[in-house]
Amino acid sequence: MLVGGATYQSNDDERSQSAASDTAITSEIRNSFAADPVVAMFNIGVRTYAGAVTLSGTVSSYAAQEQAGQIAKGADGVKIVHNHIKVE
Repeated sequence: MLVGGATYQSNDDERSQSAASDTAITSEIRNSFAADPVVAMFNIGVRTYAGAVTLSGTVSSYAAQEQAGQIAKGADGVKIVHNHIKVE
């Protein structure tokens, strides 16, 4: 039933493309972490949604926390980084 002439179109294709790019962003960041001598030794979580990256985990220095954030910001397609890495 159509009420008021309104229609709804699904944006499944748009989200599928976004999810694919989010996966690519996450992979790029994880690979960069593995190659970086400051952060490679830490288990840092990376989640990406619509270009917004959230980092989590624990590191032993503020330098490592900052370095992880800078690496994430430098990845292609990143719009914003939420650095929730804790320093212990």
